Amino acid sequence: MKFFIFSLIMLTNIFPVFSQNNPIRIVTLNGPITETVFALGKGNSVVGCDTSSVYPEKTNVLPKIGYQRTLSTEGILSLKPDLIIGTDEAGPPEVLEQLKNAGLKVEILSSKPGVEPSLERILNLGKIINKNQEAQTLVKEIRSKLANIEKEKRKDTTFPKILFLYSRGQHLAHVSGTSTAADTMIQLAGGKNAITEFSGFKPLTPEAVISSAPDLILIPSRGFESLGGTTGLLALPGVSETPAGKNKRIIQIDDLILLGFGPRFVNGIEDIRKELISFKKVLKK
Repeated sequence: MKFFIFSLIMLTNIFPVFSQNNPIRIVTLNGPITETVFALGKGNSVVGCDTSSVYPEKTNVLPKIGYQRTLSTEGILSLKPDLIIGTDEAGPPEVLEQLKNAGLKVEILSSKPGVEPSLERILNLGKIINKNQEAQTLVKEIRSKLANIEKEKRKDTTFPKILFLYSRGQHLAHVSGTSTAADTMIQLAGGKNAITEFSGFKPLTPEAVISSAPDLILIPSRGFESLGGTTGLLALPGVSETPAGKNKRIIQIDDLILLGFGPRFVNGIEDIRKELISFKKVLKK
């Protein structure tokens, strides 16, 4: 194994990083990072990505290097990258160190959720891949959409309660308190988190779900699918006894859009916003 890694390191070092004669080869270690590279027009340079990178569709035919937290040196080196980009969630640390020791350029960005960290990440990534102008344009577009949403929110007089539920099948279900990406998305859309008694995530309990009395339930699409759809969601303890459960008011949004704070996060806010407006119209009837 050591000989294999050494051979790959030597092979990698033959090619000068960012040589004008060789197209740059990028490996991305995180779904939102991959999305951003594609959004900035550098997708054709991506030669591999981690398993959380499922958008755009082109990523599905790219070699996968495993999950960002459990990377292997040889898997990445075999793709002969010039540049590796991830967030501070990537690891283990010794693998990143081995990649740096191989002479590769490894860029690690903050994974902090939220609007400003997300926009800063896009701008930093633009600098790294020499797409400054594209990054500034994308940030400007996102800010414009956010401004429109904020303008609409000023007219709000009611703030429906939204319960965020993270699930992977019937045996793994958590609800979100404050200080999470989901909590931020709910507030940005003009809703109110149904659970504010704690920060972070806690396992779902029927008592907590029922007492939170959400008007709507927000869930990532993959979690919704893992439950088998609406029937499975309503079968979770307490869910069918809430106003949202009784009226089947469920918002499902792509995982990366909802929780990744990548370049499409504003689309998720717009989608939640639409559901809130629709809910308010029903209340007025």
